Amino acid sequence: MSELTRRIAFGVPAAIVAIAIVLAGGAALAAFLAVASAIAAWEFYRIARAAGHAPFADLGCALAGLLPLAVHAHYLGFVQPRVAYLAVVFIFILSIAIWARGTTGKPIGAVATTVMGIVYTGGLLSFAYALRYHDYTAGGVHVGRIPIAAGGVLLGLPLLLTWATDIGAFAVGKMVGGRKLIPAVSPSKTVSGAVGGLVASVVVTWAYASSVLRPAAQLAMTWRGIVVFGIIISVAAQLGDIVESLLKREAGVKDSSTLLPGHGGVLDRLDSLFFVLPTAHLIVGWFLLPAPR
Repeated sequence: MSELTRRIAFGVPAAIVAIAIVLAGGAALAAFLAVASAIAAWEFYRIARAAGHAPFADLGCALAGLLPLAVHAHYLGFVQPRVAYLAVVFIFILSIAIWARGTTGKPIGAVATTVMGIVYTGGLLSFAYALRYHDYTAGGVHVGRIPIAAGGVLLGLPLLLTWATDIGAFAVGKMVGGRKLIPAVSPSKTVSGAVGGLVASVVVTWAYASSVLRPAAQLAMTWRGIVVFGIIISVAAQLGDIVESLLKREAGVKDSSTLLPGHGGVLDRLDSLFFVLPTAHLIVGWFLLPAPR
């Protein structure tokens, strides 16, 4: 089986399952994010070890997986987090781990990479759930919490823009080529590809806003909002990809793992979303307008 065939054979069913989970939301989405976060954290710590660090991988994977579940519990009203208390508990747990390992365990690097792995994976992926159920004000008009089905449609927008950016950058980069974007980090990326990703993101934002977001969620964007939102999300997606490439470059590894046939690891597939999801959560309310009835 060729590499392309393997990618398609795995990617198409995986995309269908992911879309179904996004639309379903609730516990299914939280569980999916928890599993993805824990696996991505394991891959991150694998990269960190290859780079010479010694993170507390078991602790980090567990906490990364718990973060989306905690966000789910918060939105259900079961948990009202106190960040200061959680920070104290976390520091206490890390202190015990440092003590158990001793001075030879490189405690500073171990703590730094452990915390980075938790925040980078579980922390950033949790914004998918927050985006799905956020309470929005659109165009100065309080919209309220997006209904279940419409919230899934809204979350689908940054996900689709991430894929559009990746496809647009790959296609234009292959066809046009030209100057390398950051050859020291990712030799295959070109300036033309980056521009192609931006254009694809804007076009897909327009198509999605007019044909999906408006009828399904009764939300709209102005032309200026469509252009700016599409560009910002595309930039975030490309930065996320570059950051993971930088981490792998330091560790001297090609893929974060081989868990996904033809696609490398979970971290390789989600690297752009780590930056896209919090960015979309932050800015989407700036561009949303109630659709005219």
